[in-house]
Amino acid sequence: MAEFRIAPDLVAAENDKRAAALNSDYEALGATLDRRGVDIESVTKKVSEFFVAVPSWGVGTGGTRFARFPGTGEPRGIFDKLDDCAVIQQLTRATPTVSLHIPWDKADAKELKAKGDALGLGFDAMNSNTFSDAPGQAHSYKYGSLSHVDAATRAQAVEHNIECIEIGKAIGSKALTVWIGDGSNFPGQSHFTKAFERYLAAMAEIYKALPEDWRLFSEHKMYEPAFYSTVVQDWGTNYLIAQTLGPRAFCLVDLGHHAPNTNIEMIVARLIQFGKLGGFHFNDSKYGDDDLDAGAIDPYRLFLVFNELVDAEHRGAKGFHPAHMIDQSHNVTDPIESLISSANEIRRAYAQALIVDREALAGYQDSNDALMASETLKRAYRADVEPILAEARRRTGGAIDPVAAYRASGYRKKVAGERPVSAAGGGGII
Repeated sequence: MAEFRIAPDLVAAENDKRAAALNSDYEALGATLDRRGVDIESVTKKVSEFFVAVPSWGVGTGGTRFARFPGTGEPRGIFDKLDDCAVIQQLTRATPTVSLHIPWDKADAKELKAKGDALGLGFDAMNSNTFSDAPGQAHSYKYGSLSHVDAATRAQAVEHNIECIEIGKAIGSKALTVWIGDGSNFPGQSHFTKAFERYLAAMAEIYKALPEDWRLFSEHKMYEPAFYSTVVQDWGTNYLIAQTLGPRAFCLVDLGHHAPNTNIEMIVARLIQFGKLGGFHFNDSKYGDDDLDAGAIDPYRLFLVFNELVDAEHRGAKGFHPAHMIDQSHNVTDPIESLISSANEIRRAYAQALIVDREALAGYQDSNDALMASETLKRAYRADVEPILAEARRRTGGAIDPVAAYRASGYRKKVAGERPVSAAGGGGII
């Protein structure tokens, strides 16, 4: 039995206030979908079984390169973070796993596992960190890690990733995500080919340490912290990495790691087609890698990504089982509220994609009817599927309105009284 951080009676009382309206809205939506040949119960069941991992680092207040303004009740370490993650799962029933970042979340593996079990939480992909220096490490990553010109620095980065695997094995994780900030800031600073060769050799060592039932996710990013060149800069390079390493290596797509106007949904389709889509870091962006709440800027793009995912699901694409994770940095909102909202928006995009008339869409595509093909997608996107999302939460013990229930609980005020006030500091995420 999971340890609830918010009194179940409070959630039940909040749900009672909204039950009649939800029943009416759900019935009305069901009738509308029925006229389209869509069974609302089938969609609700699928939505209730769709989960996304929350990032441990996401429950703290993030920062920009210029400053960080901490909020009240900031988590003091990984165990406070897990408490906050448990609240998100309790209210949304969409986030039963947490993705850890080492060394930020380094702790005794038995204690991590016990805490997760007590809260009803599992552990998703492990995340290594060789893009910043940890206290006491022998070699700096200022000029790179897995692609560094110095063999000892590369070896240190490889060892760190293997350590992440060992921690993950002890707590039940089945994947390692590797993102590096390696690159250059000036033309001529780095030899493009040699740097990539060093990276591939280092990643091959990590891949050898991977358990047979694990997957390795490599993550691409166009720029930052390297502003002239990045070693793993786009999905094409990422695909080459996955192909080179082997069958348990896959590409991770972070929605904020692309140039503006990049057709991310087509990248997703390509990676599915060639069996190398490992999963996602869901967020949103306006200018660059903004790490904004999922669906905050371009919810239609999020829907179009899910249209490709549901299409693959619908046609039974071989080896298709992507990992779904959130990766956000919250600067001006309560991080728990933002993660609740994002989990909801991700499920919304999934539900909308489920009600696309795939037979009609295929017909319009085959007859080159561009307008009606587009309208078929828009018809699903314009549907208000909130009653499905709310009903999926209610049926699994969550809150009809999770943000309202969270605010009514006073959880933030409570933890603010228990956790010391964080001092404002420089930029960066915690």
